[in-house]
Parts: sequence; C-alpha cells; structure tokens
Amino acid sequence: MYKFFSIVFLFLMFGAFGQVYAQTDTASKNEAAIAASIKLNKYDSTLKIGKYGYRVTCTNRSLTQNPISIKPIGFKAEAREINLELKARIISSEVEFLNNDEFPDLLIYILESSGKKNLFCVSAKSDDGKQPLYMQPIYMPDITVDTKINKGYRGGDEYELNQGILWRTFPIYDADTTIKTPTNKVRKIFYHVVEGDRGVLTFKDFKSIDYIPN
Repeated sequence: MYKFFSIVFLFLMFGAFGQVYAQTDTASKNEAAIAASIKLNKYDSTLKIGKYGYRVTCTNRSLTQNPISIKPIGFKAEAREINLELKARIISSEVEFLNNDEFPDLLIYILESSGKKNLFCVSAKSDDGKQPLYMQPIYMPDITVDTKINKGYRGGDEYELNQGILWRTFPIYDADTTIKTPTNKVRKIFYHVVEGDRGVLTFKDFKSIDYIPN
C-alpha cells in the first residue's frame, strides 16, 4: 500500500508544480520584482496537534529551487520523510484537520518567483485508524480551467484556514485584458477536502462570493 501511495505522491507532486508554472503567465513583472525583493530566512518549523505532526525545513535560499524536508512526527516507525526540490520559497505553514479523521494535515504556504502565492499540502494517512503510516498529497485543481469560478481571475491569491475550510481570495479583473488594474471587488472561494478514486485527496470548491472589501 505504501508503495502505491508513494507513486501517487510523486505523480501528483510533479503534476501540481507543472500546473503552478502554467498559471504564472498571468503574473506581472511588478509582482516578480516584489517577490525578488522579499527576504525569507531559512525555514524550520515543528507543527503538532496532540501526538501527531510534522517538522518542515527549507533553505529558502533560491527564488526558484530549494530543498524541502517534511518529517512525520508520531507516525509509525516505517513512515518515511519526504525530501524534494521546491520551485518556490516557504512563507509559513500550519496544521489542521481537513479530511474528517483524527490526524492533522499539513498546509505549506509558498511564494513563487513570479510573485504568486500557492499551496503545498499533505495529509496524514493511516492503514488501521490508530496511527498514521504515510503522507499523501492534497491536490488543488487548476482554477484557470474552472469556468464556474475563474471569471476575472489574474492571480493575486491569498489563503486562509477557518475551522477546516480553506478560503481563497483574489481581486477580480475586468474581462477587457487591456485594463491592468482590478475592479473594486474580490472573490472568496470556499474549499473542503474530498476523497476521490483510488483515495486521491482534492480540494473541492463548494461556495464562492463576490464582494467589495471594507
């Protein structure tokens, strides 16, 4: 079982980051310059709820390529650490119960060189319901192909967790692409985690609202 989910993890991981770079064409040169000016120190954080959690480390040296390590805490002895190259830098991270089990899941907020903010998320999974055995990715669908919620979207995402629900907020732009400034409205999309075929976990939107912020 662990081998299967390791393969799934790698497949979704590289697929997700391919998606990230497909979306960065909408980012402005100004956003990229701002991202380059932001200094982020080496990241090393331990996050737990109860007995279970994660230690996350990242060098944060490069704008585009940094080694990241995610070490499980409280998992079964055979649980493996995740080590990979992150095409971004870590801003922050937090843990929360996202998929209706008793094991906390990990959300890592990242900053790409384009200036776009994004997510990298993993879930703690158990084979017996008593103790986590492995980590599994939580996939965020590409918003640029979702016509229900992408009208006026050009990036500028902000993310926030609220009682297990992920909020994604971004400024709404005019349909006329020659207009470079956003309207006075923003869109907030609400996501929860659902399990699909072969146990794949995905953030699924279930509500969105457009409003004028105070």
